[in-house]
Amino acid sequence: MPLPLTDRFGRVHDYLRISVTDQCNLRCLYCMPEEGLEFMEKSRLLTADEMRSIVAAAAKLGIRKIRITGGEPLVRKDIVEIVEAVASAPGIEDVSLTTNGLLLASKAEALKKAGLRRVNISLDTLDPAKFVMIARRGDLAKVTEGIRAAAEAGFSPIKLNCVLLKGINESEIADFLRMSHEKPLHVRFIEYMPIGHADEGWRSLYLPLTKVLEVAGGMPWAFERIPDVKGNGPSEDWRFEGAAGSFGLIHPISDRFCENCNRLRLTADGYLKPCLYWVDELYLKPYVGDEEALTDIFYKAMAIKPLNHEMASKLSGEVQTHVPTNRRMSQIGG
Repeated sequence: MPLPLTDRFGRVHDYLRISVTDQCNLRCLYCMPEEGLEFMEKSRLLTADEMRSIVAAAAKLGIRKIRITGGEPLVRKDIVEIVEAVASAPGIEDVSLTTNGLLLASKAEALKKAGLRRVNISLDTLDPAKFVMIARRGDLAKVTEGIRAAAEAGFSPIKLNCVLLKGINESEIADFLRMSHEKPLHVRFIEYMPIGHADEGWRSLYLPLTKVLEVAGGMPWAFERIPDVKGNGPSEDWRFEGAAGSFGLIHPISDRFCENCNRLRLTADGYLKPCLYWVDELYLKPYVGDEEALTDIFYKAMAIKPLNHEMASKLSGEVQTHVPTNRRMSQIGG
């Protein structure tokens, strides 16, 4: 029986996030440059069968949860096949997906039948004009349609991911909180992370999530901490009295949560990343089909995983102990 994936600090890993593409139909200002990026050639991307092989090996080491990410995963024409491939691997108990929602309405039912259990939908604003400003393209109405289709397909819980941006969408915090009270949706506010671009642009837009609790304190309902909503991982969850949903805070910078990290990341071109922030990655793709070699690489990832990501030091100007990644968020699959 293989040993579980345990790093040098005693953290057991049971969660693998798989990016299936670096391409996206949006250009969100916190994720990708306005001009876009040079996307990977299709021949470099992992196939559904390759993902099946990697997940099967990982499951024997204790991986139980899979999250499919991008880029935007729904731009993959074989996304339903991919979901079915990873969901059918023996030992996998939960498969979820993060999407911008633009293509979800037409795919929600098929994804559910393929074995997808939960969806996270990115939604940074409720204002159509501001949506285009943040995403630099797209249509908010299509995201709303995608949320409705996810509910009709039976996905639960449905989480909305809102990256908080200073001076851009912080005025909508109350609107998102009200949504969590009125609808069975789980709104998660996320701090803007300096992945691949810790520059002055990031610093000027970064806002700590203490702001959310300040706004919540002015709402007409009392609120309290609640047990984690299923699959929330590092989210700190709250609920208003009488609410249909909940709201959560994911604050990797102002309140680092690395001590409980249980996840690894697989890039679309087949690199295993022990940490989202650092440059370290191990190339898996050439060893697909060789379970022993894949097992060795997973254990190597445990051996090199650092204690924390040190993103906060970028705000204070402190020297970092490792080298940050130069991949953007869309190229990793946060």
